[in-house]
Amino acid sequence: MNDLIKKIFKCVEMGKINLTSPYPPDMKDQDGADELTRQALDNGIHPSDILDSAMIPAMEVVGNKFSRNEIFVPQMLMSAKAMSAAMEHIKPFFKSGEAKRKGVFIIGTVEGDLHDIGKNLVAMMIEGAGWEVIDLGVDVKTEQFISTINEYPGSLIGLSALITTTMENMKKTVNEVKSKYPETRVLIGGAPVTDDFRKKIGASFYSPDPQGAVNYLNSGLQV
Repeated sequence: MNDLIKKIFKCVEMGKINLTSPYPPDMKDQDGADELTRQALDNGIHPSDILDSAMIPAMEVVGNKFSRNEIFVPQMLMSAKAMSAAMEHIKPFFKSGEAKRKGVFIIGTVEGDLHDIGKNLVAMMIEGAGWEVIDLGVDVKTEQFISTINEYPGSLIGLSALITTTMENMKKTVNEVKSKYPETRVLIGGAPVTDDFRKKIGASFYSPDPQGAVNYLNSGLQV
């Protein structure tokens, strides 16, 4: 494996964003994912190789560590930020067609709920897995999800709820999405959400952690 690819992998895994980032301490004053991705592209490494051989597998390692409670939200956020710094250099190649996205994933916290940390983690992990993420933010009405599906046919949907009182709005959104777009897969998550609730409201998938959502999207079950 190319040395730059290895270094980008390590930076994303460890959360080293750029040269000026003091985290992690043992990588202080070293180039981060930002500089190394630029160097890799300047050295003729194809953007898809950077994505497929460094960024995606590094974020998978991070997601699996998080699932096993080997790292926690702060470390995961640093890795996601490092991935985002690298992704900024890759995004122009998606627009030009030189690099390909796996699909479009629309995500938002449902109406009435203003919590976003969990939703943001899932969005970052899924983007790091090679998907185009449309983040609608918080307090997202059902109509916003519907109009965004219209704009991105064939997309998948992620709904987040962090308080029990907004789970009813999650049910409403799932029902309307499934009514208008029966084939659309809807993923749900959040602290009070369970797989039993998923079955009750007819959603496609539930995961208690971001890596589970990534694994589902990459499993070939998506429409």
